Amino acid sequence: MHPSVTAGTAPGPASDAELATRAARGDTDAFQQIMRRHNRLLFRTCRSILKSDEEAQDALQEAYLSAWRSISSFRAEARLSTWLVRIVVNEALGRLRRSKGASAQVLPLDAAAVDLAGSGGDAQEEEAWMQADAREQPECLAMRGEMRRLIEARIDALPEVFRTVFVLRAVEDMSIEDVAAALAIPEATVRSRFFRARALLREALSREVDVALGDTFSFGGARCDAIVAHVLAAMDDEGAPHDHPHA
Repeated sequence: MHPSVTAGTAPGPASDAELATRAARGDTDAFQQIMRRHNRLLFRTCRSILKSDEEAQDALQEAYLSAWRSISSFRAEARLSTWLVRIVVNEALGRLRRSKGASAQVLPLDAAAVDLAGSGGDAQEEEAWMQADAREQPECLAMRGEMRRLIEARIDALPEVFRTVFVLRAVEDMSIEDVAAALAIPEATVRSRFFRARALLREALSREVDVALGDTFSFGGARCDAIVAHVLAAMDDEGAPHDHPHA
């Protein structure tokens, strides 16, 4: 017979679903954990659309406030990360549309209510090209830093239709199923756009692309802290999420 719980054992980290439930009841600490857990993914998603660190940070902060207001509508059968990506994409595209008058499709949030469990390994062949040289010899560091800047510039230059898919798949390593659900496009479209984006980058940078992908659009602790502090201050002004269930 196995002991159920060892005395003094600290509980593991709360799941996204648990944090979302707590946040829906007005728990700001739970929402702060959500932000810190998904900050890098969502910042990179924003930046892939807006191509500016500052614009992406502003958009992400507004998207978090939208998520806070509507957190009670989240259903645990969907991944919280997918639900958040949808909100972030809508905010970023809305800003793009307002600033440039460009047509930008808003993605309905309810489309994120998809079962994304069991994402398979069919992406292994696609991702093989991204295996970067992990060497950290001092003589390689300067080259990697420069290559990272070149990659960021080349990704920024990709057509938008390819750029966001590439960032989510290659930089953030999201599965094909998750990207398709987050952007409300077919999985086949995700594959074709990803392959095209990869080909365009390879044409520009050849095989050196893989060296610095892991560092692309770096998201340090200072930016993470600034985003969280800004959103928490705004949440404090607003109070608990609208329409949250009463305890």
